[in-house]
Amino acid sequence: MVFSSSIFLFYFLPLVCLAYFSLKKLPVRNLVLVLASLFFYFAGAGVHLWVMVYSILMNYGLALAIHREAGPRTRKFYLVVCILLNLLPLFYFKYYNFTLANLNSLFAWKIPARDILMPIGISFFTFQAMSYTIDIYRREAPVQKNPLNVALYISLFPQLIAGPIVRYETVALEIKNRTHSWEDAYYGLMRFMLGFSKKILLANQMALVANYYFDDLAGKTDPVGFLLAMVSYSFQIYYDFSGYSDMAIGLGRIFGFHFLENFNFPYISRSITEFWRRWHISLSSWFRDYVYIPLGGNRRGLSRQIFNLLVVWFLTGLWHGSYWNYILWGLYYFLLLMVEKFFLKSWGPKALSHVLTLAFIFFGWVIFRCEDLTVLANLVRSLLGHSYLDGQVAWTWKGLLASTDAYVLVNYGLTFCLAILFSMPLEKWALARAEGDQAFSLLVGLGLLVIFLLALVYMLTGGFNPFIYFRF
Repeated sequence: MVFSSSIFLFYFLPLVCLAYFSLKKLPVRNLVLVLASLFFYFAGAGVHLWVMVYSILMNYGLALAIHREAGPRTRKFYLVVCILLNLLPLFYFKYYNFTLANLNSLFAWKIPARDILMPIGISFFTFQAMSYTIDIYRREAPVQKNPLNVALYISLFPQLIAGPIVRYETVALEIKNRTHSWEDAYYGLMRFMLGFSKKILLANQMALVANYYFDDLAGKTDPVGFLLAMVSYSFQIYYDFSGYSDMAIGLGRIFGFHFLENFNFPYISRSITEFWRRWHISLSSWFRDYVYIPLGGNRRGLSRQIFNLLVVWFLTGLWHGSYWNYILWGLYYFLLLMVEKFFLKSWGPKALSHVLTLAFIFFGWVIFRCEDLTVLANLVRSLLGHSYLDGQVAWTWKGLLASTDAYVLVNYGLTFCLAILFSMPLEKWALARAEGDQAFSLLVGLGLLVIFLLALVYMLTGGFNPFIYFRF
């Protein structure tokens, strides 16, 4: 079940809201959210619901053990056990076959791979669950003695399967004591409509262009075609993921939860460092606070700092998927950040630094998209103007603009323009002003309603509705 589906919009969400707001006591409301969330996950993951239940029970029990234990060594032992038990299902479902394939290749083994179907969103809720036990270990948040509260935190459906990764300390108090208001509900509804519209009207349209090119990169390597492939996928993944985050934040606000922002207009960045302060903020801050700083951060000398950053970016790439292109993508950003940190403080004047930063980011998405490294290597060679045919170098460019590129520009030119326009902070300004100005708020709400209804028509009449980050 996805947010941009008729089942969710017309059945699941209205029924959950009806049940939730017809009740008065918060513990009963929490029970409604837990049951709804488990059903939501079951609708998408089926029998893999047991992985979610396992995560809830295991983290609940070990967090209590960590909280009650006074001895530092025993507490640390419980924490290590908890982290390993969290990572075990993640490794099996996501990385077992990848690890086996590499061992087979390295040692000439012939161990057969297993037919493993990965539970949706396992990377998100696993990292979220670990945040709970680590915060308890650090004594930065209160332990939940009621297993229902732990279940609510780990399984809450708005951010369950594609983030943002909600840190336990962010919502620990709201699980037990939160308020609801018409203002929050109105803001949450506007935020949901905004994310839904971005997903349907921009991400899905950009996906059509990106898939057209990436499905046959070898046959579409003219310069303009590559540029269209790169830009369309860059906007697809941005509006797909940020749109989902908007919907999740909006739904959370409706039910009284204040999730932190996950995107802050990353494509206006003028450096790679700035980009990662604006892109997938919940993941980058998770790695900073739970990996980079515990490893020593920048407190143990330059060589150790570089090693720590290497570990973080290797893990960032690996978190996204069990293919070498994701690891290469993470290391690509490690190298760019090293250049920024130690050689170039900026990429030039403001306009130039913005253009170069976007070029690096957009090319990075090509690495991210090409799971077959051979295809990626051939693509890069083709873009340099040649390919290898029977060991010979042959020029491949037949022209700067193919007829199919012109067709794409004519039919999707407006969508490209809108994607560029709304990657700027227009919505942030509008939503911020709407919170303090009732007349403007009404105007923004009416405008969003019209756009939402248009997106709803697109959803009901079209069948192409993927979510990139569901597989992570």
